[in-house]
Amino acid sequence: MTATVTPAPPRPTTPSDAAPGALRALARHRGRLIGAGAAVALVLGAVLLGGGSWPASLAVDLSGPLERTSDWIIDNRDGHPLFLYFLGHVSNVVVVSVRAVYLLLLALGWAGVTAAAGLLAWRVAGLRLALTSVAAFGACGLLGMWVPTMQTLALMVVAVAASVLLGGLLGLAAGLSDRMDRILRPVLDTMQVLPAFAYLLPVVLVFGIGVPAAVLATVVYAAPPMARLTALGLRGADAGVMEAAASLGATGRQRLLTARLPLARKELLLGVNQSIMMALGMAVIASVIGAGGLGDRVYQALASVDVGAALAAGVPIVLLAIVLDRVTAAAGERIGTPPARRARLGWAVALVATAVVAVAGRLTDRLGWPDAWTLDMAEPVNTAVDWMTAHLYSGVPLVGGTADWAGRFTTWVLNPLRDGLQWLPWWSVLLTVGALALFIGTWRTALTAVLAMAAIGVLGVWAPALDTLSQVLAAVAVTLVLGVALGVAAARSTRLGRALRPVLDVFQTMPQFVYLIPVVALFGVGRAPAVAAAVVYALPAVVRITAQGVRGVDPAAMESSRSLGATGRQQLFQVQLPLARPALLLAVNQGVVLVLAVVVIGGLVGGGALGYDAVFGLAQGDLATGLVAGAAIVCLGLMLDRVTQPTQRRDLAGKGA
Repeated sequence: MTATVTPAPPRPTTPSDAAPGALRALARHRGRLIGAGAAVALVLGAVLLGGGSWPASLAVDLSGPLERTSDWIIDNRDGHPLFLYFLGHVSNVVVVSVRAVYLLLLALGWAGVTAAAGLLAWRVAGLRLALTSVAAFGACGLLGMWVPTMQTLALMVVAVAASVLLGGLLGLAAGLSDRMDRILRPVLDTMQVLPAFAYLLPVVLVFGIGVPAAVLATVVYAAPPMARLTALGLRGADAGVMEAAASLGATGRQRLLTARLPLARKELLLGVNQSIMMALGMAVIASVIGAGGLGDRVYQALASVDVGAALAAGVPIVLLAIVLDRVTAAAGERIGTPPARRARLGWAVALVATAVVAVAGRLTDRLGWPDAWTLDMAEPVNTAVDWMTAHLYSGVPLVGGTADWAGRFTTWVLNPLRDGLQWLPWWSVLLTVGALALFIGTWRTALTAVLAMAAIGVLGVWAPALDTLSQVLAAVAVTLVLGVALGVAAARSTRLGRALRPVLDVFQTMPQFVYLIPVVALFGVGRAPAVAAAVVYALPAVVRITAQGVRGVDPAAMESSRSLGATGRQQLFQVQLPLARPALLLAVNQGVVLVLAVVVIGGLVGGGALGYDAVFGLAQGDLATGLVAGAAIVCLGLMLDRVTQPTQRRDLAGKGA
């Protein structure tokens, strides 16, 4: 007998059952919905708000309060207790510290310093880097830059020590407290995005021209990476280890000293590495306010458009950066390996050898670099630049000269882009920024980007900010085209990757001012040279990040595509680039940030806009102009960061499930 099964009647569909499907549909059509909403908002804005630039009624004039603040600082700098009993002592400590390090370097002599650098690199990273370090310091002397190099090194030692201490304390607070992390994050963002010229002015007002102002400005610039990486390392400590330490009855202080900090050692050393690189990057900019050393030589060469002299002073900065970068990176790789008895003996031998070399130099009265051992590279470099200027600046058959290229780029790209942005109604710019940020992020991302852009209008610098934005967009476009192409080529060719590495090292560590001099010689003065210098400065980072992302694609995916008969071109466009999308987006973000940094400095060579206002404010002591321009640049950088860097968001469908 067969049993009959009666099917259950279908359950009525309820609103809660339909919700997940609706949310999944919204997630699939997110871009279309945002586009449709933006189109409707554009029509409503055109009808209700009309066109035009940022309304003057919505702008705030800060010149009065800032000028009164500047006058108060100048009037009370010599007599107020804040200056006498706090800031004055800070200034004295900085001066004494830098002088002590400088005198120690002079006492060691060129032979002692070179031996110390070589032996330190030998103990940390091996013989090859030791020879590189000795050659680097020897090159500084051969170029006739030994004394300026020691001045810069003394200032960097003090500035990096202060940056590591300050950044470490801030990172410790952010790593141990969620509230402090939320408070410090926007502060660190501002410190890192704020252009150096903007905060040089208040530092000079408080401390005057000289070493203290230069050191403190460098600390402000170099401390954020240390703080961020310290917090990252502490927050990334293995939860299992921390739980085991707590179960053994360890106190909070004991867990910090015996578990968290040891587990974060690599992040801490990477923070030191990044602080060193940032501090060296400030060497030239700080020379504007009396830092001296190599930066001062570069700045003087910029004033006289002397490419040879600038290169002679810029090369030692590059060499110092490369050596310090390699040594700290090698030290980071060796962290966690317990030192053997033989290693301790090696350190003792290195210290004794350094002392012997230094004493020998003092006894023979050869502390300074011998004048007979110097080479003049300025004259041949200037001769080459003169030839290039004479033969490439103009009149080149068929292709025209570099001046023609700069003029065409300005006429066909920069001018239309600037005029188009400034023609757009202010509300449409805010709407576009919000739609782009919402498309790749969350509503918080969009709100932050829109408020940052609106703050520019409130500060009263809407038109100059759009001019700067046009230069940034043009430079980023050129940087991405060149950088992604070179990065992909370097990732797919090991030989090309090895050949590009030293070139990228040089371009990434060369002071920003050095780029401006040959660019001006070849392209003249204007916005195009500022864009060209920005492209050269940002290109290495984009190439490195792109190459790393493409090279890091899962080998299994590549092997699978090859087994299916995919050609090299198909593998690139259908496998490697899609899987490397996060790295490519990071390359876009970093390209924007680096381009913005140099486009601002381009105000020195005719870039105009916000860069010129920041430089003018420093040169004239105009706190209002300089700080307002700096604040607008911070807002512009914040907006571009939010628009170009996707943020994590929960999927709508997953949320409703």
